Amino acid sequence: MKFVIQRDQLIASVQDVMKAISSRTAIPILTGMKIDVKQHGITLTGSDSDISIESYIPAEEDGIVHVENIEEGSIVLQAKYFPDIVRKLPENTVEIEADSNLKVTIRSGKAEFNLNGQDAEEYPHLPKLQTDSSFKINTDLLKSLIKQTVFAISTMETRPILTGVNLKLENKNLTFTATDSHRLASREIPVTDATIEFQSVVVPGKSLNELNKILDDTEESVEISVTNNQILFRTKHLYFLSRLLDGTYPETSRLIPEQSKTVIHANTKDLLHTVDRASLLAKEERNNVVKLATNNNQFLEITSNSPEIGRVAEEIAVQAIEGEELKISFSSKYMMDALKAIENDEVKIEFTGAMRPFIIRPADGEPILQLILPVRTY
Repeated sequence: MKFVIQRDQLIASVQDVMKAISSRTAIPILTGMKIDVKQHGITLTGSDSDISIESYIPAEEDGIVHVENIEEGSIVLQAKYFPDIVRKLPENTVEIEADSNLKVTIRSGKAEFNLNGQDAEEYPHLPKLQTDSSFKINTDLLKSLIKQTVFAISTMETRPILTGVNLKLENKNLTFTATDSHRLASREIPVTDATIEFQSVVVPGKSLNELNKILDDTEESVEISVTNNQILFRTKHLYFLSRLLDGTYPETSRLIPEQSKTVIHANTKDLLHTVDRASLLAKEERNNVVKLATNNNQFLEITSNSPEIGRVAEEIAVQAIEGEELKISFSSKYMMDALKAIENDEVKIEFTGAMRPFIIRPADGEPILQLILPVRTY
């Protein structure tokens, strides 16, 4: 096996694939990175049996040669050392060669490294998903779906199903929902050419976070395929496979209040910054609690009080306050996360009372929804 490759190209692929490799795995060979060399290009593979990532570098694309002097073959290299070696090589091109005894030589300029490889035959085969049950969405849209929901997953392993994001595709609408039982984040988008439907698929939040880091902000599409226990995200040069979480995701639609008693229209950034300032003195409290009170029809008062530290109060002008007067306490962190997730200048917040969950949405009616449970304060 032998090839010569552009170093930058190799580094980019190695970094993507490393996101799936863990030093804590029951299968020793999975601590390595598999390299498959074919005449048409090179495939790097990493897996920790929860996530598997393949990154493909074509030998030539759009008239640009990325890989040359190819002799086909495959090898598994120690992921602990290989990425650092590649990153620190002196020249723009790298030559990698493996002999029949699995000894690997990496050359660049005057530098030469010799590594012991492992037999690629021993590397587990990744399942190839049938892609007839798939649909496509734009990469940048997928990234914003992840960003606007994944922060609300639970970090507690007590209810493993809540550590994932629930995906639902019905009537050509794709919905992402995440909840940790104190808050909920959800967004829906139309997928006009979807030919499949599924009720509830729960993808680990960790998988989606890694996927989000790897995907570029482009208009290109991602093909998503789902089976009963795995989900595959595929772009032109990337194959990202994740296991799904077992169990039944809770029915979240009944958490969402039907009517509201108080509605506030506010500037997203102004409100975010005000809550952020109020939270500065709420750090000691377990929940970073701040209080919101309506003050006639134009102002909100946002306060935080920690007896040992001090008190902060700020009045903020809002576009409108409709309905009943309101005093409510909530976690400043949850509120800030929710406001950051809404990529809109103005928000509409609907309350149904001091002890009921409240909803934050973009003012323009886009189907993004953030729900927060208030905190009891005595």
